[in-house]
Amino acid sequence: MKILQILLFFMQGFPETVGVCAFSLALARVQLRWGVILPTALVMTAIILVLRSIPITFGLHTVATILLWTLFIVRATRVPPSQSFMVVFAGIAAVALLELTMFKVLVRLLNIDINKFMSDVFLWKLAALPQAIMMIVFALLISKYRKPLEGMWRI
Repeated sequence: MKILQILLFFMQGFPETVGVCAFSLALARVQLRWGVILPTALVMTAIILVLRSIPITFGLHTVATILLWTLFIVRATRVPPSQSFMVVFAGIAAVALLELTMFKVLVRLLNIDINKFMSDVFLWKLAALPQAIMMIVFALLISKYRKPLEGMWRI
């Protein structure tokens, strides 16, 4: 994999992973501790990159991501496993819904063919940044209105 492809992956993947983590934690009413979220998201982004670069069935990296995030939340917080799975699944579903919506909006706004849009790797990755930012904003809003519980972190 070329350096530019890796940088583009991290440019899009890291903020998105931060958003999924923060969104999931906010739904579980865990205080958002950015000193834990950011390095964990960086490691998770690297793991996802490795999973996507090996020849496995398409979509299996998403299942692995859900399970890894669930495991992280279970081990790092006092959130029960079933609730951890549900909030992570909700986070992945939210980012997928935002991605679909953002790409449809951008295709119409830019008046560009979807195939041309998808084939331009830089534009494709750049178009994913707004949804990542929106996930982080949603996490902050959820955390503001759904007050975090005390003592939820184990680490």
